[in-house]
Amino acid sequence: MKTIIIVGGSRGIGKASIETLLPNNKVINISRNAPEVEHQNLTHYNCDVLSDELPNIEVADGLIYCPGSINLKPFKRLNLEDFRNDFEINVIGAIKSIQAYSPALLKSESASIVLFSTVATAMGMPFHASVATAKSAVEGLMKSVAADLAPKVRVNAIAPTLTETDLAAKLLRNERMVENTIQRHPLKKFLNPKEVATMVDYLISDGSKSISGQVFKMDCGIVSLKV
Repeated sequence: MKTIIIVGGSRGIGKASIETLLPNNKVINISRNAPEVEHQNLTHYNCDVLSDELPNIEVADGLIYCPGSINLKPFKRLNLEDFRNDFEINVIGAIKSIQAYSPALLKSESASIVLFSTVATAMGMPFHASVATAKSAVEGLMKSVAADLAPKVRVNAIAPTLTETDLAAKLLRNERMVENTIQRHPLKKFLNPKEVATMVDYLISDGSKSISGQVFKMDCGIVSLKV
């Protein structure tokens, strides 16, 4: 049974990942709020990854960093503080977590780190300048850390399209917006958190032990298909 650290598992993709991983893994969740999940394999630490000292964990086989942001504004309305905030949440928090827990991961026989990017790094999308900048940094971080920690620790990233979470609720707040989102994607759908959690489960598992330094676009076809 693996021991998996999840940072930001109280809701959305993080919570779905906890629920997917719990039956077969020991899961340590670190977030400001406890997830609405109870299981004998779950341990929770109340912690703000950006401002608090992270809990000491000496044994781990996986690290999943889930915190993200959806700060969508026209470029002319973005200020430097917007860019700084998105960079702190998406990049600095990930760096802090990896630095804190890589010693534990390096003790594992088969360790894996999963980070999150976005489809907006692969295609120009209006209103996405700040988040796309931060997530592009996440992809660069992922590849560099994958090289640094090889061969002991694999590092990959998932780049989802719009996913039905609390964070994205304002983008799916009425039937018209939902239908427009569906029609923009060639597969005529957007993502459910459980779909993303299934990819997380795979990348953490030994089934992906030959994969590192990759970005997996869960895009419902929007990046690579024109139909």
